[in-house]
Formats: sequence, structure tokens, C-alpha cells
Amino acid sequence: MLKLYLTEPNQVCLIGRAMTHSDDSAWLKHFPELEVLIPSETLQARVRELGDQIARDCATNPPLLVGVLKGSLVFLADLMRAIPLPVSYDFVAISSYGTETQSTGQVRLIKDLDSPIHDRHVLVVEDIYDTGLTLNYLLGQLRQREPASLRVCTLLSKPARHQVNIELAYCGFEIPDRFVVGYGLDYAERYRNLPFIAVLNI
Repeated sequence: MLKLYLTEPNQVCLIGRAMTHSDDSAWLKHFPELEVLIPSETLQARVRELGDQIARDCATNPPLLVGVLKGSLVFLADLMRAIPLPVSYDFVAISSYGTETQSTGQVRLIKDLDSPIHDRHVLVVEDIYDTGLTLNYLLGQLRQREPASLRVCTLLSKPARHQVNIELAYCGFEIPDRFVVGYGLDYAERYRNLPFIAVLNI
């Protein structure tokens, strides 16, 4: 996985390399409260890498991709198109944020899977591994249905916030303990459509 840390506003260091964000600068004119953390080009390149890795690992057993709504929608849409295998997908919806910037720890299942997963190879696709409470709850629910395998792919991981240790099969980026939005992640249902990951300064 790739580790990121903030330097100056709208700059990020990726394994010691500074990057600028000219391709995403037009968006920032409308969102002055944001600092780009992961630019769109970096996101797309990493998603392609993850897709290639999943295709190699799952060549004989194409998985069912289980997206966690709403945050993983954009990531899942790009990821599944980067996996040249006959994968299928389904969604669950679980809430633990509401309109707050930190997880409440109170988990609600809003939407269940449409299809059974008994004896199927399942890859949970998550936007962010924050405290891990929501993800741990979901994995517990899915294990009870006896899938052939159950693994996790998350776009982002925030180690400073982890309260539950969850094994990740695939992780896009480790990020610092800042509240982030964009590429499916929101604050009070805003910012999901941003093509990059940004720190929200509120």
C-alpha cells in the first residue's frame, strides 16, 4: 500500500515525493475549504494496480464484489472495470456516521445483499478503514452465511483511528488522521462527486 502525509496545503508527499495537483485545480475554485490529499491521476493509477493484483490472485475464482454503500460506489465502479475477470457485484448499506465527522460506533444495516453468498468467493470493497467497527460488524454478518472465502479491499486506511484489527487483502493508501472527502466519501452527503480525495477543513 502507499503511505501519504500532508506537507503544505494542496500538496502531498507520496513515499517522499512531492506532487502538485494542476489537473484538479479547477475544482478547488468551487471548494476553497478543501486540500487535495490524493489527486485524481494517482487514484486512477492505484485502482488499476489493485485491479491487476486482484485479477492475478483470483484468476481461478472470480469473486463477488460486495460494495459498502454509499461511500464505496465510485471506487467499486472503477475497480471492477480494472479487473479483467467475470466478476459480479452486490451492495450492502451500513451507517455509522450520520452527519458527523467521526464514526459514532453505532452500526445500522440499512440494505442487505440481494443474493446468497454461501460457497461463493466474496471480496468486500470498502471506501475507508477508519475505526473498523462498521467493517468488523459487516464481516461478522457475512461469515455467518458461510462464503467459500471472505476478503477485504479498501481504498483508504487510517491506522491512527483503528479500534479493531482487520486483515486487509488489498489496500490502496494509508492516510493521516484527517477527515477526508471525495471519490465517494462525503460530509453530510456533499463532496461525493469529487474526482480526488481531499482533506475537509471545517
